[in-house]
Amino acid sequence: MSDKHPIISVTGSSGAGTSTVKHTFDQIFRREDVNFVSIEGDAFHRYNRADMKAELERRTNAGEHSFSHFSIEANLLGELENTFRTYGETGNGKTRHYVHNDEEAERYEVPPGNFTEWAPLAEGSDVLFYEGLHGAVANGDINIAKYADLKVGVVPVVNLEWIQKIHRDKSHRGYSTEAVTDVILRRMHDYVHVITPQFTQTDINFQRVPVVDTSNPFVARWIPTAGESLVVIRFANPRGIDFPYLTSMIHDSWMSRANSIVIPGDKMDLAMQLIFTPLIMRLTNKRRHT
Repeated sequence: MSDKHPIISVTGSSGAGTSTVKHTFDQIFRREDVNFVSIEGDAFHRYNRADMKAELERRTNAGEHSFSHFSIEANLLGELENTFRTYGETGNGKTRHYVHNDEEAERYEVPPGNFTEWAPLAEGSDVLFYEGLHGAVANGDINIAKYADLKVGVVPVVNLEWIQKIHRDKSHRGYSTEAVTDVILRRMHDYVHVITPQFTQTDINFQRVPVVDTSNPFVARWIPTAGESLVVIRFANPRGIDFPYLTSMIHDSWMSRANSIVIPGDKMDLAMQLIFTPLIMRLTNKRRHT
């Protein structure tokens, strides 16, 4: 952690909704004139698309059926930890981009499924923002969590997470339900042992809970809407959080525990604006006074 070069890390599984949270942070940064740099979790995958496919085939033929992008060994987490540490110490670091599609390929002049070259982060930033799968890992020799000043977990209940992933992968990537199901099953071991332990390291968790039937996510025809959901917001350390203010500003919200507030799903963006804006300003003001 660093007073002078703070780091915000948003972590969640594939299909959890971390991109939506990133959009809210982008809005706050721009509105409050915070100079930020971003890094993507995908940039720290170990393999490009072709090499990952070959590695999956090799491991499957060897009888290993749990290797996936969730796996520690499928990612350059040592490099990610070093980027966090270096930024906290100096305000510098390096990253790259994973090119997902033709649109990004045109922008970065790199074929889809490949990485750009490593490049230094922009100079003079107020904060580093990370969004991805492994932003709060504390596993053996790797401890990324200790370098982040604000860690946010995005954790829908698992059936909803699967519905969101299935619909996204089918509509945007052309996968069949069976193919997405195979990916979910292959990732299950590391979902349990790598992904979920991070949510005990996070400072704030947002867990979306549908209030409609999601009992069989593999045949669900649509994703429950925000209005068909509640969001449980859990604070690891509730000290300094003005819960009466939050419940007065967010209609139909209530406290479920001393460190948790429940809000309507369609008020999640408002809640994030109210919660994160003062936290971001606190981090940046501390930086400017250091």
